[in-house]
Formats: sequence, structure tokens, C-alpha cells
Amino acid sequence: MKVFWDLVRGDISAEKVVPPTGLTAFLTAASAAAMAFLAIFVLALAVTAARQAAGWEDALADTATVRISASVETMEAQADTVEEILAQTPGVGATRRLSAEEQVEILAPWFGPDLPLESLRLPVLIEVNIDGNGPDAVGLGLRFAAEAPGAVYDDHGRWREPMVRAAQSLRRLALTSLLLIAGVTAVTTALAASASLAANGQVIDVLRLVGAEDAYITRAFVRRFTLRALIGGAVGTFLGLVAVALVPNVSTSSVGADIGFDGFEWLWPFLVPIAAGSLAFTATRLAAARRLKAVS
Repeated sequence: MKVFWDLVRGDISAEKVVPPTGLTAFLTAASAAAMAFLAIFVLALAVTAARQAAGWEDALADTATVRISASVETMEAQADTVEEILAQTPGVGATRRLSAEEQVEILAPWFGPDLPLESLRLPVLIEVNIDGNGPDAVGLGLRFAAEAPGAVYDDHGRWREPMVRAAQSLRRLALTSLLLIAGVTAVTTALAASASLAANGQVIDVLRLVGAEDAYITRAFVRRFTLRALIGGAVGTFLGLVAVALVPNVSTSSVGADIGFDGFEWLWPFLVPIAAGSLAFTATRLAAARRLKAVS
């Protein structure tokens, strides 16, 4: 805790004794800004995809669909039979037959809103609300095969599972990307700090001759690079949020989502500058300690 307090308070005498770090400090701020910008995009994509997948999974978890494909002569009779069977089946709640207009609305994101209904023979779709653990899908399928052979019960499992796997894969990819970004930031800061310490080698030798401790010398470099990384991270975070806000909205009522943060997700961007400063603090201290030990 004392180390972080010293960092915030600073040491005016050390700041005056150690020469400005020049281009290396600027590069530290620029790299931190670039890495923060990329981190914001990675976070935005990850939380948006996870939010969308969770929404789809919740929407499909308590519903099922019965699709009836039959000849024109038997379509209506089979639909009535299916509704009677569903009304008698434990685990099935309310049912509702979708109109042709609703089916067109569902297909619109893929085929456009102007589907030629007169030339298409759409199946009958019945939306089923699940009660409890749902019906016995195997038994229901056998009864459909006997009494309404054109009916197929779909519990949406084949839709939910790929979305869950995709969300998990995207989260792993986002975590890997963030770790790579953090690694690049730490390495860049450490190299810049080492270059600055090497460039000021004569100053460090003189400070040691007059009795300055390594902690006194390190403090000035650490504070300088940490603050620049913190400022660069804040600038990159702001620019990243602006860029995310400018991404066009491609969502519709059924697919897609606005890329960005929602609710408590807004806490993540504020952690990015703090992470950049913490990485710079640690990397600079390690680089300074290694450099000073090498020349001692």
C-alpha cells in the first residue's frame, strides 16, 4: 500500500534529479493507448456475444415448436389433431398456431420481407410453452407418427447447444486476446523503461556516488512510466468507446445485437486504464531493479 501511495504522491526531488525520459515515455503512452483501444473492442464483442447467446438460450429454453408438413388436403386436419394431442400431453402448457404473416416475419432476416406467399407452401407451425421438465419427447414423437405423420416436435436443443458452445469459445478467445494485449503492454513498457535507464546511466552513477538509494532512483522512473501508461490507457479507452458507439446497428427483432456494453458491463471499460497502469508499474519496477542490479 505504501508503494502505491508513494506513486500517487510522487517525489518532487527525484522528479527534478532524473532527466525527462523523452521519446520512450511517449511510446509507452502511445502503446498503452493502442492496447486499451483493442481491449475495449475485445470486451465489447465478448460481452455482446455472451449477452445475445444468453438471450437466445433463455428465449428457447421454455418453448418448443411443432412443425407440420403435409399435403394441402390433410394439413388442416393434422394441425387440429396435433393441437388435441398437445392439450392431452403432460408437460405442455399453452399452444398457439402461428399465422402465415408471423412465419414471414420470422424468415424475413434471411429472405427479406417480400416472400411470395402465393408460390410457397409454408408448413404449419405451432408454438408450445413448456411446463416443468416438459413432455416426453420420444412418446410424443411416436404418437405424432401414428396420428399426425407430418408433425415433428422440436425442443430447440439443436439451436441452443451450438450457441452455448459458440459463446464459450468466444469468451475463451476474448480472454486469450486480453492476455496477449496485457503481455504486449508489459513488454513494451519494460523495454521503454530499460532504454530510459540505460540512457540515463551516468545520472544513475552520480546519484549513487552521492548516496542515493536504488529505491529513490527507481521511484522516479516507475511513477513517470506508470502515469503515462495510465493516461495512455484512459485515452485509448475513450477512443475505443467512441469507436464502439459508432458501429452501425445491425440488430433486428429476431437476430443480431447492438455491439457495446449494457448495465453492469460498463464497469469493464473503466478497469482497462487501471490495468494498463498496473502493468506499467510492475514492468517498470522489475526492469529498474534488474538494470540497477546489473550495474551495481
